[in-house]
Amino acid sequence: MSRRQTAVVLALAALLAPPLAQAAKTLVYCSEGSPEGFNAQFYTAGTTFDAASQPIYNRLTEFERGATTLVAGLAESWTISPDGLVYTFNLRKGVKFHTTAKFRPTRDFNADDVLFSFQRQLDPNHPFHKVSGGSYEYFEGMDMPAVIDRIEKLDDHTVRFTLKRPEAPFLANIAMDFASIMSAEYADAMLKAGTPEVIDLEPVGTGPFQRVAYQKDAVIRYKANPDYWRGKAPIDNLVFAITPDASVRYAKLDANECQVMSYPNPADLDRMRQDPKVELLSQPGLNIGYLAFNTRKKPFDDVRVRQALNFAVNKAAIIEAVYQGAGTVAKNPIPPTIWSYNDAVQDYAYDPQRAKQLLQQAGLADGFETDLWAMPVQRPYNPNARRMAEMIQADWAKIGVKAKIVSYEWGEYLKRLKAGDHQTALMGWTGDNGDPDNFLATLLSCEAADNGSNYAKWCFQPYQDLVTKARQVSDPAERTQLYGQAQVVFKEQAPWITIAHSVVYQPVRKEVQGFRIHPFGLNLFYGVDLK
Repeated sequence: MSRRQTAVVLALAALLAPPLAQAAKTLVYCSEGSPEGFNAQFYTAGTTFDAASQPIYNRLTEFERGATTLVAGLAESWTISPDGLVYTFNLRKGVKFHTTAKFRPTRDFNADDVLFSFQRQLDPNHPFHKVSGGSYEYFEGMDMPAVIDRIEKLDDHTVRFTLKRPEAPFLANIAMDFASIMSAEYADAMLKAGTPEVIDLEPVGTGPFQRVAYQKDAVIRYKANPDYWRGKAPIDNLVFAITPDASVRYAKLDANECQVMSYPNPADLDRMRQDPKVELLSQPGLNIGYLAFNTRKKPFDDVRVRQALNFAVNKAAIIEAVYQGAGTVAKNPIPPTIWSYNDAVQDYAYDPQRAKQLLQQAGLADGFETDLWAMPVQRPYNPNARRMAEMIQADWAKIGVKAKIVSYEWGEYLKRLKAGDHQTALMGWTGDNGDPDNFLATLLSCEAADNGSNYAKWCFQPYQDLVTKARQVSDPAERTQLYGQAQVVFKEQAPWITIAHSVVYQPVRKEVQGFRIHPFGLNLFYGVDLK
């Protein structure tokens, strides 16, 4: 065979040969901390990594309308009765559960799964209610047991919620992660096996990614769910590289060991802007960083003491030193980017002399001693809690208040906060659904003081009456007026020192396509690709 004939044969063989398999696409996200857990029913801190489940309903924010793919829930449509008490959901058909656990559900998602996921949280006698601790912070903090009267299966793909009272933020609330749908079939199998807690440790759901492995404090590995009802994700593997130090996260991003990172150091932002390998995404955060007083402990049950400590803190100095310009002083418990924000509220000025006067009126002219809890992790609303605590400690010392800085591992910190072990504590919040109720009730209502995220343990009836009434009216103008009044009462009573609303930054490598900062503090990787 001639050289020319050989070349023709080889060329023809190349054309007829099957194409080479494309290399799997792996995206690595450098996360700031280990997860609290893998079932979002139990946790509120934002370090819950559950790619398995989805809520029955997803809010359609302006962010999502602008995305290349519309975020939709497990309900195709829904109706609301004229009196606002009955919500009927028509469920999506053909949605398959996925898992890498040993048990695999045999049937598609249906109404039984919706009933299981909500009844577990609602009914104290449900066989799964007390499994894994039985503490449903979101569900109880938003007063859902007092809102939901009953949940009924009308057929395999129709579910009806009947409420005890009108609840304007109900749809927004059940779009949150705590309302994700789990497999009732899987739960039944684990209960029969005598291992019901496995459903909270080995997720089974309907989402775009399956968890493959978790090594505590090191890594979480996911793979794309090939049967996801919206289609397989463009990336094949998703890895959460748990990296607590922000400088190390940036070093990994720079070395292409991760392609997306969380919570950069403010001091690194200018360098990131100039880095040709990095795109620095940013937007005003739907968040609040604050210090909560435990109002059930003396002397913080005295409003004069709380007001005094507000006057004693130089918040402008904190913004400059801790946020380094990437934040604004907060005066209300909701950010100015959310509707019903009351800009007429007057903040506490930095006035140490006024602080001393109030302490004297409270019988504490010589000051007192307290603890001051500081978070061990970076959060979008607080890039350096330790530094912030040190600055507040120094400010309070000027008026005779001696504060001891205390910290714990993140999960323990949250557990002890909920138990009320603290006297004062730094904390914060990123909005979950864009409704003011998600701040004003979830963080400050009487219900949330006992079982939710009200770490001030504050229950003040005039405030409670306003936010309760605002939940029960549908007119946005009336709700705005009520929430505006609630913000005035909050400021007068001072259960917190409102410190800052931050700008949220997210560095991503230039080869990442389709990643966006989510307004509710989520990291959504479905639809993200690598070029």
